[in-house]
Amino acid sequence: MNENQLRGELARIAKRLDDQGLNRGSSGNLSARHEDGMLITPSGMGAGLTGDDMVFVDAQGKAHGRRKPSSEWLFHRDIFSQRPEFGAVIHTHSVAATALACMRRDIPSFHYMILMAGGDSIRCSGYATFGTQALSDTVLEAMQDRRACLLANHGMIAAGRNLLDAFKLAVEVETLCELYLRTLQSGGPVLLNAEELSDARRQFTELRYGE
Repeated sequence: MNENQLRGELARIAKRLDDQGLNRGSSGNLSARHEDGMLITPSGMGAGLTGDDMVFVDAQGKAHGRRKPSSEWLFHRDIFSQRPEFGAVIHTHSVAATALACMRRDIPSFHYMILMAGGDSIRCSGYATFGTQALSDTVLEAMQDRRACLLANHGMIAAGRNLLDAFKLAVEVETLCELYLRTLQSGGPVLLNAEELSDARRQFTELRYGE
């Protein structure tokens, strides 16, 4: 995509996140890799974003545009820097994911779809104040070998090859969080063992699931 198309795609995916209830009001933010930096949603704006509202932030963290970038731009930049396979990052305050994040709980291998996030669990990061380098550092740790994580007392992050890929994963993570919360209310789930997860992973590979 050229820059204008990418700006439009950011606005479109931001609306889909609102429509799905994954973000409400001005919560959450999303970004896409572009040139030597990224395009990111602006600070404090909710529904009704347009492509012109997006802010370009270069690799050094300098913002270019008529608006201020999201206060969470640091972890977006650092994820792109550390994980070249990602082209987009989505952060939400979706209800189920945030509820688990407030319990500071990892999501274990209770369902085979957990593998879509890159491993046999979805980790919850340590807590740090929003918009700080400390938060970015703990995010990078929780995202190691993963495509998604929870942020303690905060929300969740999903990353992907592009914005649509990251959006689909964010929806899947929220669904898994809702299911896990329901199992906890009923005494807790039976976890899949290593062999069962390996079989599921092999099946995903053979079917080229999600590609």
